[in-house]
Amino acid sequence: QYGVVLDAGSSRTTVYVYQWPAEKENNTGVVSQTFKCNVKGSGISSYGNNPQDAPKAFEDCMLKVKEQVPGHLHGSTRIYLGATAGMRLLRLQNETAANEVLASIQSYFKSQPFDFRGAQIISGQEEGVYGWITVNYIMGNFLEKNLWYMWVHPHGVETTGALDLGGASTQISFVAEEKMGLNSSDIVQVSLYGYTYTLYTHSFQCYGRNEAEKRFLAMLLQNSSTASNLTNPCYPWNYSTSFTVDHVFDSLCTEKQKPANYNPKSIVTFKGTGNPSLCREKVASIFDFKACHDQEGCSFNGIYQPKLQGPFVAFAGFYYTASALNLSGSFSLDSFNSSTWNFCSQDWSELPFLLPKFDEVYARSYCFSAHYIYHLLVNGYKFTEETWPRIRFEKEVGNSSIGWSLGYMLSLTNQIPAESPLIRLPIQPTVFVGILAFFTATALLCLAFLLYLCSMSRTKRRSEHVFDHAVDSE
Repeated sequence: QYGVVLDAGSSRTTVYVYQWPAEKENNTGVVSQTFKCNVKGSGISSYGNNPQDAPKAFEDCMLKVKEQVPGHLHGSTRIYLGATAGMRLLRLQNETAANEVLASIQSYFKSQPFDFRGAQIISGQEEGVYGWITVNYIMGNFLEKNLWYMWVHPHGVETTGALDLGGASTQISFVAEEKMGLNSSDIVQVSLYGYTYTLYTHSFQCYGRNEAEKRFLAMLLQNSSTASNLTNPCYPWNYSTSFTVDHVFDSLCTEKQKPANYNPKSIVTFKGTGNPSLCREKVASIFDFKACHDQEGCSFNGIYQPKLQGPFVAFAGFYYTASALNLSGSFSLDSFNSSTWNFCSQDWSELPFLLPKFDEVYARSYCFSAHYIYHLLVNGYKFTEETWPRIRFEKEVGNSSIGWSLGYMLSLTNQIPAESPLIRLPIQPTVFVGILAFFTATALLCLAFLLYLCSMSRTKRRSEHVFDHAVDSE
């Protein structure tokens, strides 16, 4: 069977095709990603002014999906579209426009041959939970096969936390200490395969990479005496760019930073100075670290967060930024800092030779992204030099992309039932092995006793036969 998920993010939409053996629909652990397609253009939230055009961008990818899924299964293949922070912001800004975009997409998919199950805007908390499910599912932390080829819960395996960085929001999710009380809306209990996990998950709206940079540029505009020519310590040396002011202030995330004499069509020019030390200092100002008053159990902006537990996987924007610094997997905080300083000190003309794929919009912002990630993970989430190496910066595991979409599909197709007694032994494996050994030993003893009785019976009959023969001879 097949399932299709459209991850409608703030900056772009990605289509994923998943498949699993039909006869094992509820025997999880068999779902795999078979196809991925990046939809051309920006995210669906950018179609707020012309919602009828939103589905047109899907055409190329959907043609490829039709080729990936056998024709006779089109009608039974479910398609889901989940929209994230970009659409959450649009709904807050203009609910009518957001509804019209979703309605346009609904209309388009109803004309497709697949079983479309709706387009919806998922909450930040859902995005965090689904991302955590995806990470642990594809890493095999929920289920494994035992000697009898049955799915069981892995013994002694700790779960992995999830760090997601999108364009408009960022999420952190991990299993919190069991003794912690459920005194926060960020604590959720997730039941998977008969096990309940107490999960901390929080989504920071307006702290995705793109929106965070807009807030940073707005801050530079606020603190500048000249309204048209500014320096940006995070842009590379010898780089300059100009755009209209509404590029910075067209979002709810920067609305409160608008200047009194705001003119959306006025032009502003930013000139890069490539100053990593000043960049790090300035980027810190988009966080409110003082709101925590140095108390434990707090990240930033006064948001509650329990102590970090276990290993983590950082994906999406985290991975792409680390990759631009020529880093991947796990590495030390010192390595991250030295790579950041080296990258941020480069001349703009050098970047096309340093980056495997050069794109101006991304290339000019990697320095900002690196310093932003430092503040978010170290001063925000409280990773230290000791715990930083427990973060793995990954794009995928095996052939499966890491993101929230797989966890989303698993939940909606009942691939992950809340309770699944058929995939668990009713007793602990060690106890089961002990009982099995006891019954095996008992059976062997019984067999030996039967053989002994048979042997004694034969010996007795032979003795009687010899005695009778002796009597007859006399």
